[in-house]
Amino acid sequence: MRQKMAEMVHRIQDEICQVLREIDGVDYRQDEWTREEGGGGRSRVFSDGKVFEKAGVNVSIVHGTLSPQAAKSMGGGHELKGADLDFFATGISLVLHPLNPMAPTVHANYRYFERGDGNKPGSWWFGGGADLTPSYLFEEDAIHFHQILKDSCDRHDVADYDHFKQWCDDYFHIKHRGERRGLGGLFFDDINKASREDCFAFVTDCAESFLESYIPILMRRKDLPYREEHKQWQQIRRGRYVEFNLVYDRGTTFGLTTNGRIESILMSLPLTARWEYCHEVEEGSEEARLLQYLRKPKDWLDQ
Repeated sequence: MRQKMAEMVHRIQDEICQVLREIDGVDYRQDEWTREEGGGGRSRVFSDGKVFEKAGVNVSIVHGTLSPQAAKSMGGGHELKGADLDFFATGISLVLHPLNPMAPTVHANYRYFERGDGNKPGSWWFGGGADLTPSYLFEEDAIHFHQILKDSCDRHDVADYDHFKQWCDDYFHIKHRGERRGLGGLFFDDINKASREDCFAFVTDCAESFLESYIPILMRRKDLPYREEHKQWQQIRRGRYVEFNLVYDRGTTFGLTTNGRIESILMSLPLTARWEYCHEVEEGSEEARLLQYLRKPKDWLDQ
């Protein structure tokens, strides 16, 4: 399974980067890196293109021994001690930040984890998900994104779209702001209640559906006209993105506490962001409309 997962995430990275290269008009920078404790990865980042301010698609395959702090950062109630602190982890992680404020940021990651030799009950699991973070709300985009994710879930008995959607809304909650980072999608962890092959098939399906879930949205929005005030609001929303990733995100914490590659871990942060003192939106504005759904998530498929 380690080899199958590694081959899958490298294939998906190649497929996504080929599409992004065609859309953005520039090639990615690739860095292949190694980790002293074991393993490494392949990071690909787009910048200075015509569509993306910054976009990264990373693959990592790492192994070693977890520190107690790193084990705790994993969450999920994992009781790790002794030999169980030896681990293997592989996955793909991507974040795309478009230039146009009408085009949404998107994040996705799919991963596989083993502790020890992976043979004990509960010693392996899959996790991942995808979520959409717009600055301006287009309901048809939210519906399309969630429908593709639900379709992937519906093809696999191990998946539960409603549960994973709620999990996503709960996970990407910026508690100190009382709002979600975006319009959600899927989030799941500790997927191991079926066979390894069945769980792998579900995660593969999700990863393969990424382009279908996002690229049609991007193509509709990337060339829409916008004004400077739209760009400023996008910068403020990106500030919220930074707050979540640095304060709450378990993946960021895990990477930093396992001596991961800093540039790859922080690749998810936007190139630019903005924090205005006591910023308020105008009642009845498009910005206020978005905040309504960030504060109270909606079931986008219940129309």
